[in-house]
Amino acid sequence: MATLPALKQFTDRVNRIEISATMAVVAEASKLKAGGADLVEFGAGEPHFPTPQHIKDAAIAAIQQNFTRYTAVSGMPELRSAIVQRHASDFGSDYKPDEAIASTGGKLALFNAVQVLVDHGDEVILPVPYWVSFKDIIEYGGGKCVYVETDENEGFRLTAEMIERRVTPRTRAIIINSPNNPSGAVIDPEDFTSILRMAHKRGIYVIADECYVYLNYTGRTFSAGSVRDAKEHLVIAGSLSKTYSMTGWRLGYALAPAPIISAMTKLQSQSTSSSAHMIQKAAVAALSGPQQCVADMKAEYIRLRDQTLALLGKIPGITCVEPQGAFYVYPNVSAYFGKSGIHSGGDVAKRLLHEAHVVTVPGEAFGTREHIRLSYATSSHEIQRGLERMQAWFGKL
Repeated sequence: MATLPALKQFTDRVNRIEISATMAVVAEASKLKAGGADLVEFGAGEPHFPTPQHIKDAAIAAIQQNFTRYTAVSGMPELRSAIVQRHASDFGSDYKPDEAIASTGGKLALFNAVQVLVDHGDEVILPVPYWVSFKDIIEYGGGKCVYVETDENEGFRLTAEMIERRVTPRTRAIIINSPNNPSGAVIDPEDFTSILRMAHKRGIYVIADECYVYLNYTGRTFSAGSVRDAKEHLVIAGSLSKTYSMTGWRLGYALAPAPIISAMTKLQSQSTSSSAHMIQKAAVAALSGPQQCVADMKAEYIRLRDQTLALLGKIPGITCVEPQGAFYVYPNVSAYFGKSGIHSGGDVAKRLLHEAHVVTVPGEAFGTREHIRLSYATSSHEIQRGLERMQAWFGKL
């Protein structure tokens, strides 16, 4: 009797991607915690502040007033107006409400942008280190990642010349994340402007991830949207998660030319549809209300960054570029390679978790093997406790 051919279990597009490395770390840490382990958590990038009260009050009021129904897929007109007005006020951009879409988190905005712009075989230029999900989002859509290595000794600086050397006839898009997750590097406004104009001239799209745009510590806060003459080939993906400590609320957005927003809306209509009605109401309160909370959180992150760097500096052999934004440090741990069976940042992260009970993320998740990532979005006490554990652990190697 003839044997039937084996059926593959999953689609090629799912087999091309991996589970988020940060979520994998959280899952492994949760198992240890459930077993009673006392962990210091520097893993997931999430503000430790509560959501500001006026935002919570707006959501509660919305529920009580029965704002609990579907809205337009791209978001309430009130919210789309608030998005463009906030961005214009802070960065001098010039978008209209039909050039904005609200999404269930900034990650969905990025995902949708890549899926509507990148086709099979298209190349997407991706600077290294990169946020964990960029690579998989590109590959899920059938695109090919073209990596641009940045130099740690130059503060992970990215320039138009570095990108232009990797441009080919197949280049469709460039993804830029500034301030950067994981390194905290911030692209100089002059470099960013040159990249945008170079891409625009060549008909290449720039997808600018502005998740941390308000956590810029250089004193030169900048958005790609302020370069109006490159707007035709620019997609901005933003998020309320980090700016307003609203991670669990899942509210992001994109700003782009109306035809791109229309395509993203079409795609979103067949997946998540709209964000929750009451959360959109809360987002309006966040964007249109008092902004002092943003400044206060930013000031605290700078203090926590400086504390983290000072304590890292006490561990012999570890070097770390000073982050200019976001809330991560990305120390180079390669001085310890070859000791006690350690050969990568992944080895360090795994052993720190199981032996020192300190949660970090391996650099391999971001495209480098010499590093680990720590989030300092936690209390000063936890930073002290965790870095003391790390110092003791490294001292034994």
